[in-house]
Amino acid sequence: MYAGAASMVLVAVLIVAGLYLAHRALAIASSPLESLPFQSGWQPEEHALSRYHVRWYLATLLFLAFDVEMLFMYPWSVVVTRLGATAIVEMFVFLGAVFVAVLWAWREGALRWA
Repeated sequence: MYAGAASMVLVAVLIVAGLYLAHRALAIASSPLESLPFQSGWQPEEHALSRYHVRWYLATLLFLAFDVEMLFMYPWSVVVTRLGATAIVEMFVFLGAVFVAVLWAWREGALRWA
């Protein structure tokens, strides 16, 4: 019943294992000078894939909140005259929610850069 799925998994594992072994056998190690990232001629002080500080995640979420706000405001500005006061009330409710998010980010320190 599951012979087809089992054979597909076996073939996939064999292909991945073969590619891995071929890479390990044929890979040529480059010199450290060629593999270092270029930083205006300076030697790198940390690994290129080092983690970012956690405060940048809050700043990113704040940016996304404003980005999504603009995404909603452009089409709204086109139809606001047709929809009237209802559209204006809905936009102020939306802006209130975004403002609450900004206050939360401010309280959490996302706007503190030092």
